[in-house]
Amino acid sequence: MPAGYSFRPRLWALALAAAACAAGIALGNWQSGRADEKRAAGRLERVAVEGEFVPKYTVYLDNRMRRGKPGYEIVTPLRLRGSSAHVLVNRGWVEAGKTREVLPEVQTPSGVLRIEGIALERLPRSLQFMERGLRVRQNLRIQDYASEIGLPLQPRVIEQHSHLPDGLARDWPRHDTGIEKHQGYALQWYSLAALAVVLALVLSFRKIETPPQ
Repeated sequence: MPAGYSFRPRLWALALAAAACAAGIALGNWQSGRADEKRAAGRLERVAVEGEFVPKYTVYLDNRMRRGKPGYEIVTPLRLRGSSAHVLVNRGWVEAGKTREVLPEVQTPSGVLRIEGIALERLPRSLQFMERGLRVRQNLRIQDYASEIGLPLQPRVIEQHSHLPDGLARDWPRHDTGIEKHQGYALQWYSLAALAVVLALVLSFRKIETPPQ
């Protein structure tokens, strides 16, 4: 105990510290739980399908950057082999040309192909600006596009990882499910809980008043 000080806790300080500590721990536990939920939900499903691309419905998703360069992600419906169903395939990335008025040429392999990748519930979204037509878009919703082109589309998108001779880059960004964000918030709340305890202890030390001589 510091010389000249006595440990005399104030009830209001202890009550406030206890409430702040309990709230910090509860919120920290909640953020940790959210991280665990997202970690479980973030396990991506690997898939493999066979079918033929329908190139006339190819969409260029605009404003997709790779290594600081602007470009497009190429999305094409794939008619599943032996079925009338289709699934959208995010085939890869191509760099934009010198002028935005001319789209880069993308080759679409023909015939029955095997596509391997991961299944996603939707295409990644970007900032929405003015659309440039039917082929060039910022975002694409599966249900809306299915109604627009009149094809039965499955409610998922395949992010293609297998190689095809089409010149597209498939070095996909890591799928960030926000786990690190929740872990960071949890650490902050736990730190605040610990700080409340420390402050309560510090405020409990009071200087011993020396009676006048």
